[in-house]
Amino acid sequence: MNEIRTPKTGKAKRVLEKRAPKLVETGKKTLILHGTKTSATVSSFLMELYRLKKGGAIKYSRRNENIRPFEAGGETSLEFFSQKTDCSIFVYGSHTKKRPDNLVLGRMYDHQVYDLIEVGIENFKSLLSFSYDKKIAPHEGSKPFICFTGEGFENVQELKQLKEVLTDLFRGEVVDNLNLTGVDRAYVCSAISPDKVFLTHCALKLKKSGTIVPRIELVEVGPSMDLVIRRNRLPNESLKKEAMRTSKDNPKKKVKNVVQDAVLGKQGKIYVPDQKIEEMQLVDKSKGLKRERKEAKLKQKEEAEETASKKNKVSA
Repeated sequence: MNEIRTPKTGKAKRVLEKRAPKLVETGKKTLILHGTKTSATVSSFLMELYRLKKGGAIKYSRRNENIRPFEAGGETSLEFFSQKTDCSIFVYGSHTKKRPDNLVLGRMYDHQVYDLIEVGIENFKSLLSFSYDKKIAPHEGSKPFICFTGEGFENVQELKQLKEVLTDLFRGEVVDNLNLTGVDRAYVCSAISPDKVFLTHCALKLKKSGTIVPRIELVEVGPSMDLVIRRNRLPNESLKKEAMRTSKDNPKKKVKNVVQDAVLGKQGKIYVPDQKIEEMQLVDKSKGLKRERKEAKLKQKEEAEETASKKNKVSA
């Protein structure tokens, strides 16, 4: 039976609180690993990926013989490294005769392998093979745009999964607002065929357009490559259900008796209690009655004056 160890120091408690599940998760850290054998292409790509994600990635340069993500029992080392580094997404590079220039991209949930997708690298171009003005070079840690073009990302299951994994890999921290001047890079993914995707990294160049919104030009700065899908493994249904579960303390709580209509907008229902009108004392402020009372007073005054004048005549 495993012993449950509780933190005894304040630092250990803070570390556990930082790793605990949150309603709004922070950016996912990436774990970069080498297989038993890697080619120059794979090693170059892993190094450049580490530079692009500097500050949000951890790279191990030692060869790992025990990691075989698609085989039973080959996930133990991955789960150990994930728990040790608190990384929720990993990139594993290897090279064999059967699968040359191979990459395995995967996501973790609760330090368990959530899903996997294996791709091969073709037509790789490194950062050094591109010439451009260094003034527009993207800054480290900047927020990127991610563009997916092609119907395959909506229709093909493997491309859908690759789209989700690449989004988690490159998007970084989740934010609500962005400063346009701070967005200086974009990742462009184009679906060439049902099993092939072109991926490139571009810098954004802002130019005058005559309006408030500037005109944006893409300058390819690398790396760029073709990703060929080889194998994939979808998440287990029970694990997927558990990962998609949200807390009941979600701040976006449904408001009672309020509905949102596309045409009429926000509408609400108000429930008024039963009003016992027959028991209420109504104040009489009608103008008609005031006029009648005023006319009655004038008539009484006129009659009093007439009677007084008649009495004066009789006495005379």
